[in-house]
Amino acid sequence: MYNYYFAVASQTFFFDQEPIEEILRERTQYYKSSNKDIDFWFVLNPDFISVLGNNHQYLNMSNSLAAIISCDKKFIQWLKLRVGFVSTGSFQSKSIFLPN
Repeated sequence: MYNYYFAVASQTFFFDQEPIEEILRERTQYYKSSNKDIDFWFVLNPDFISVLGNNHQYLNMSNSLAAIISCDKKFIQWLKLRVGFVSTGSFQSKSIFLPN
């Protein structure tokens, strides 16, 4: 099983209220300089949210969700501290995550 961690918010929040492009670009540069494989993805309207169950607060958000998914729990925890107004969680999958 693969473990994935995510931060989810509205697309409006990520695109208009936070410098998410800059944050992810800096993270990508850090990974490249460290010769580390990219283990995070930015996904619009993530399908996995609907299969997590009804007890998650992000299901009450608008239809236009976006998520940052990573194999690195510490990165998502850091992102939550950096960005603030995101919901975080995790899920497991038998296969590796491949965004559309």
